[in-house]
Amino acid sequence: MQEVFHKIEKVAPTEANILLLGENGTGKELVAKALHQRSARAARPFVTADLAAMSEGIFESELFGHKKGSFTDAREDRVGRFAAASGGTLFLDEIGNISLAQQAKLLTALQNREVIPLGSNVPLPIDIRLISATNAPLYELAAQQRFRKDLIYRLNTVEITLPPLRARGDDVLLLARHFAGLYAARNRKPLPEFEPATLQKLRQHSWPGNVRELQHTVERAVILADSPTLRPQDFHFSAMETDGSAAAELKHEGPLQLSEVEKHTILRVIERHHGNITKAAKELGLTRTALYRRLEKHDL
Repeated sequence: MQEVFHKIEKVAPTEANILLLGENGTGKELVAKALHQRSARAARPFVTADLAAMSEGIFESELFGHKKGSFTDAREDRVGRFAAASGGTLFLDEIGNISLAQQAKLLTALQNREVIPLGSNVPLPIDIRLISATNAPLYELAAQQRFRKDLIYRLNTVEITLPPLRARGDDVLLLARHFAGLYAARNRKPLPEFEPATLQKLRQHSWPGNVRELQHTVERAVILADSPTLRPQDFHFSAMETDGSAAAELKHEGPLQLSEVEKHTILRVIERHHGNITKAAKELGLTRTALYRRLEKHDL
């Protein structure tokens, strides 16, 4: 995270386009807002567009705007997100979800620095700072010809990757205390304390939903806890984030050994990364050497 903070301070004052990469829930929108707030455009609009929520039919209208009568429901002129962000920052979230046709339209707008609203022949110049984000593997999609390489070059003058929460060590505990204080104040409850066993439970969880999952989990614990001291039983991890296949793998008739859990976890992560040891080690929070030692230990 120190590297992320350093990059934010370094690139925020510039006009560089930024591409934010990372899993869901790692805080990409917060980073986008921090970049805007530290830029020369801070007094101007910060406009967000969730591209995953835009179908082919409304993509151009939402981003570029439209004129009255340009289609059936166009009862009045509408300003698109590009024009609404003029002078400020446009944050395109879930950029990896758009089709090749949408990519082509977006690339044209960025190259020409102008948009043409639906139903108009008059181009509008655009003056925006562009920040994009995705949890999709853009470079793999580009290799499969599912994402345009020339658009990637437009998006990522600077690239910032946000690490998953499981790779951030004791940040889990710092964030848990922060959210506990926040939700205690919001719900008019005393500032909670954490039992040591509670902190250990939070530290050991893999947090597949990242910071968003942690925030939700702590809020629920603060609201439902019977005392100002948060105990392990006050924390229940979201079923939505549970890896069902992992649970099935770890079913065991007798006592479950820690070494078995470690072995199954390593196998599952290596399989997820198609045998790539470097990527698997990174997800597990290990060095390559440490992962190889564990592979040898488990005779894998």
